Amino acid sequence: MKYYTMQFGALERHLPLCEVVDDLYIAGFVLLGDPALSEECAKELLEIAPEYDYILTAEAKGIPLAHEMAKQHGDEKYMIARKGAKLYMTGVFKVCVHSITTAKEQNLYLDIADAELMKGKRILIVDDVISTGESLAALEKLVEQAGGVIVGKLAVLAEGVAASRDDIGYLQKLPLFHADGSVKA
Repeated sequence: MKYYTMQFGALERHLPLCEVVDDLYIAGFVLLGDPALSEECAKELLEIAPEYDYILTAEAKGIPLAHEMAKQHGDEKYMIARKGAKLYMTGVFKVCVHSITTAKEQNLYLDIADAELMKGKRILIVDDVISTGESLAALEKLVEQAGGVIVGKLAVLAEGVAASRDDIGYLQKLPLFHADGSVKA
């Protein structure tokens, strides 16, 4: 397996290159199970975050980031757009998304109780990686449906063309790769 090495503060991580389609590989960046990396990335993102009332992320890879950011910022609550409606939800808003890492259509659900809290509030959307922007667009739709005000969109990494977007903040660029492990231009 081929790897791409990245530095986050004093932490070095070797990201495995994963095939998406012929001659298109992405580096697998996963915060799940890596508390030190989640802590460092949260600290760095909070340094560039605008003032906000609530953080919103998508299940599942953004959860440790949102959790750690909320913890470090002293937030009492953050919101998660879930991949499925849960029995404890008081009702849901739903949007459809097609993410590059999921490779299929899926729905994201926001609990109406969370939506009520978001109404008129400043919402910071966070995610681990922004690539095609599909998951981000779905989160934006949920915030709009809830009546929240998006004050920022942050990610640890901006992959491929996402790095040229001027509507997101991120810590580092993440290139796309050829099958041989070389960076795509």
